Amino acid sequence: VLEGFAPVRHAVPMLSIRTETDTGEGGAIAFDARVRRELDLAGDAPPVAYACELKFDGLAINLRYEHGVLVQAATRGDGETGEDVTQNIRTIGQIPLRLRGDPPPAVLEVRGEVYMRRDDFERLNERQRDKGGKTFVNPRNTAAGAVRQLDSRAMADKKLSFFAYGLGEVQGWPGAEPTTHTGVLDALAAWGLPVSADRRVVTGAAGLVAFNSAIEARRDALPFDIDGVVYKVDDLALQRQLGFKTREPRWAVAHKYPAQEQMTRLKGIEIQVGRTGKLTP
Repeated sequence: VLEGFAPVRHAVPMLSIRTETDTGEGGAIAFDARVRRELDLAGDAPPVAYACELKFDGLAINLRYEHGVLVQAATRGDGETGEDVTQNIRTIGQIPLRLRGDPPPAVLEVRGEVYMRRDDFERLNERQRDKGGKTFVNPRNTAAGAVRQLDSRAMADKKLSFFAYGLGEVQGWPGAEPTTHTGVLDALAAWGLPVSADRRVVTGAAGLVAFNSAIEARRDALPFDIDGVVYKVDDLALQRQLGFKTREPRWAVAHKYPAQEQMTRLKGIEIQVGRTGKLTP
């Protein structure tokens, strides 16, 4: 937590999820095999249903709503304690200050990702060049840096976006609670929170592989950066049965894509004498 931000102790820790190191289809197959093994499913048991989503390249945020009103926004921090960035988050137009529709829970913590679209990033850098200022390196770092500005006015020229993808603390869910992760996301969307349309419920390893391939083929055409996809067991009862391993859920995994490579033209090298007298580039 940076000095200048009030620390926020998360009521429910913001844990990380395991990253699958096999970037090929074997990674999806291995995750399904682990889930079936942990659930002690027989070989002829029906396939497991999974909620598949994009792995957004941004900054994780926890939004706390009380009786439908946004009262606090905090960064992930170390998972246990984050930074109070409420004033900055209020400037993001996609995040509702008051939830709409049917009455939400008395306390609803929404987990999601703040990110910057590629076109907004390019427009920002164009304005920087016009002013003779320094341009920004990439959308992710720009979004993360903007959210953690001590002066919320510094976010005025950085148009950020948000996607919700999960829950933290919840108290007093009205009516019957959703039984699936997909049902949770549908409820968040009904309350006016932005949820990505690029999500699917699939069954078994074959469904995971197909989703991964379909998104990878569209990766460059998406209006924002992603670095992979996320698989989650859709049934919340099965999630509770699977539980956690150390600080990672057994019911979810991040399946990253291989790093993107681009050709770079080397225009020149400057040599200078270092502090010890050596020549350094």
